Amino acid sequence: MQDYDEVTAFLGEWGLFQRLIFFLLSASIIPNGFNGMSVVFLAGTPEHHCRVPDTANLSSVWRNHSLPLQLQDGREVPHRCRRYRLATIVNFSALGLEPGRDVDLEQLEQEGCLDGWEFNQDIYLSTIVTEVWQKDHPLRNHGCADWLQLPADFFHQLGDVHHVICHRRHGPDLQLCGGLHTRFIPESPRWLISQRRFREAEDIIPKSCKNEQCSCPVVVFDPVEELSPVKQQKVFILDLFRTRNIGTITIMFLLLWMLTSVGYFALSLNTPNLHGDAYLNCFFSALIEVPAYITAWLLLRTLPRRYIISGVLFLGGGVLLLIQLVPADYNFLSIGLAMLGKFGITSAFSMLYVFTAELYPTLVRNMAVGVTSMASRVGSIIAPYFVYLGAYNRVLPYILMGSLTVLIGIITLLFPESFGMTLPETLEQMQKMKWFRYGKKTKDSMEKEENPKVLITSF
Repeated sequence: MQDYDEVTAFLGEWGLFQRLIFFLLSASIIPNGFNGMSVVFLAGTPEHHCRVPDTANLSSVWRNHSLPLQLQDGREVPHRCRRYRLATIVNFSALGLEPGRDVDLEQLEQEGCLDGWEFNQDIYLSTIVTEVWQKDHPLRNHGCADWLQLPADFFHQLGDVHHVICHRRHGPDLQLCGGLHTRFIPESPRWLISQRRFREAEDIIPKSCKNEQCSCPVVVFDPVEELSPVKQQKVFILDLFRTRNIGTITIMFLLLWMLTSVGYFALSLNTPNLHGDAYLNCFFSALIEVPAYITAWLLLRTLPRRYIISGVLFLGGGVLLLIQLVPADYNFLSIGLAMLGKFGITSAFSMLYVFTAELYPTLVRNMAVGVTSMASRVGSIIAPYFVYLGAYNRVLPYILMGSLTVLIGIITLLFPESFGMTLPETLEQMQKMKWFRYGKKTKDSMEKEENPKVLITSF
């Protein structure tokens, strides 16, 4: 087969056509941000406590002492999920007994919120939590209102899993999958050629050449190859585990994508729980992603992938681990470290797409990115449970996220390097893990190492 890069060299590397495709892809992704982070507010859990019915025959003193207290952020507040047994305190109120003086509150029997909850409306007037956990809702007796945010986040992220599976299975021609970018973006000629769909690739090349005002040959790809009886190579998901080397790379990528996603989404979903205004914190959480992406773009242009991804993961994980050392009163410092942690994890997340695509060959590149992307959705489903651990200990989510982020930073160093290397076309051309590289090198592999070829293309 002819060398694709040599055949299409007349197109250049970064012209008007490539810029147009890049702009359209970028613009089509913008609505995803609104949908992806809307659950932060839609499933928010306002401050709440058990409702005591107005019809309950309680004195004002007993009504004010009808709820046990719990410690939250260093202060005592009414318990979110428990109240004193209503029938008991109504009886004490009728007898004229007073709480604390005649009755030891610590010895009183407690019960769940059988009459629902009262929600604070200072921040949210209505959310999924406040609507479902009403007095007459059938799910009301199945636990505390705090837990409802978890299934809400779970099903929201599950929708993203369906979106990923749909696109990777059916490709850009399926309209039902959603996603504006699938409606007008041309397919990759490189991938079309790997599938021996020469005529479709031939149709795309002249369009890009017209935008670049370059001279396009009448026949770009050798028609002899198009007519040759070479059987089209079929690939399946199990090909990502065909050999020990490929299987190891795939498993490590699955772990890397999933745990990076856990850190990214857990930090995003946790922003309303930070001290201060929830909306302002979410704004800063989104704003920090702009310099994170710019930094990732600049690093990818000049430096090896393993070291830059590992470096920003160490940065993100390290500052998250430092939060446990910050006194509870220094809220501004904790918020700053959390934002810096998201900066590092966001940079790493964006670079994973490039790193994954560069290591896998053309035949399975789309499949590999799809499978690893689905692993990241598994991480996004797990992320809310990390956030909920903060209800038991304020710093516990940061300790877990920071430790896992540092761990995957170490794992990243074990990958083969893709910077400055030609994109592989077949599974046999994939680079080997560091501990698989021993043995006699072939003449072709030695030539590639001595004369690395950098490929920059939008296709």
